[in-house]
Amino acid sequence: MHDVAVIGAGPAGMMAAICASSRSLQTILIEKNRQPGRKLLLTGKGRCNLTNFCTVEEMLAQVITNPKFLTNCFYRFSSRDTFIFFTELGIDLKVERGNRVFPVSDKAREIVDSLHRQIRESGIEIRKGKVKSIRRIYPDFTLTLENNSTMQVKNIILATGGKSYSATGSDGSGYHLAGELGHNIITPKPSLVPLRSDNPWLQKLADLKLKNIAITIKTKDNKKIYSDFGELAFLTNGLAGPIILTASSFFRSVTGLELSIDLKPALNNSRLKLRLQRDISQHPRKKIGNLLQVWLPRKLIPVILHISHIPADSVSASLTGFQRVCIVNALKEFKFHLTGFGSFQEALITSGGIDVQEIEPYTMESLIVPGLYFAGEILDVDALTGGYNLQIAWSTGHAAGVSCCC
Repeated sequence: MHDVAVIGAGPAGMMAAICASSRSLQTILIEKNRQPGRKLLLTGKGRCNLTNFCTVEEMLAQVITNPKFLTNCFYRFSSRDTFIFFTELGIDLKVERGNRVFPVSDKAREIVDSLHRQIRESGIEIRKGKVKSIRRIYPDFTLTLENNSTMQVKNIILATGGKSYSATGSDGSGYHLAGELGHNIITPKPSLVPLRSDNPWLQKLADLKLKNIAITIKTKDNKKIYSDFGELAFLTNGLAGPIILTASSFFRSVTGLELSIDLKPALNNSRLKLRLQRDISQHPRKKIGNLLQVWLPRKLIPVILHISHIPADSVSASLTGFQRVCIVNALKEFKFHLTGFGSFQEALITSGGIDVQEIEPYTMESLIVPGLYFAGEILDVDALTGGYNLQIAWSTGHAAGVSCCC
């Protein structure tokens, strides 16, 4: 009989198994993929943004869902501990813009290989297979795999991940296992994901990227509930890019909300109108479509003019005061009706999962089923991009692994 069975060999599961084994607990790591760490290979665009080299307080400030729950495990195993852990595994690390930590090699494979090597050297057994059910026959657990083989274990660490990147095996099966044991599941949703819109102009703007723009999200009654500044990209069916992915983390639903893009956030309406008037005065015979080429990407010009009800071949000097105001308004509030989120296949992470009110935050042990622990994305915790979500995996995996009892 094994002391600990870790189900799921992603970053949280591998960390949990290594930590449990370090306490001389006989540990088995069960993974349905051919090799552990498949999803880890995709992080940081294949470079593996291991963590963010910041304080615990700064780390918690980037956690969107249930940050208080993570306080203890972040202090027990911080980003600095992660840095030391991988350095001791022989990985040379570097800190880049925004305190993001990467291997010097810029290869996620190096991180995965170092974890594989540590797992082998720790004597951890790896079993390929998918767990079909878990039964508690006190004081132990009986696991049944898809091939109907069974095993008995004293402790279980459930680290099966969420539902994002389903091609890597994250299919949400861990929610079913936890639910059968009595745990409440907060409905999972894709997060750090594009936002869908039914704006008809998206087809013409697809693949266009914008920098240094501002977005505002408002309710139906025009109440401002979110704003940000940065980069975005147009898709055929919605919006993507850094500020859109970040925005997606703050909402359980966006249906019925309206997002507006300020294409010229450095200028208020009055100053923008004065600049337009100045440019028209300097180039009165230019067609307005040509005049706006120094203001906007080519793809955007016909869209803005159509919204403003101005023919593209209109001579600049012929524009009425009302038409100039229309152009300014279109530039300051390019509106998109939001209809939903992108799919789990497009999402970087999953929001939702095991209700953390049913978990002891210091140990990650279930408050409902003693001997059952959780780690990683299966939990109802998620953060912004920048290495924070992987740190959640390392910290919760560490807490679960070192807390298991014989």
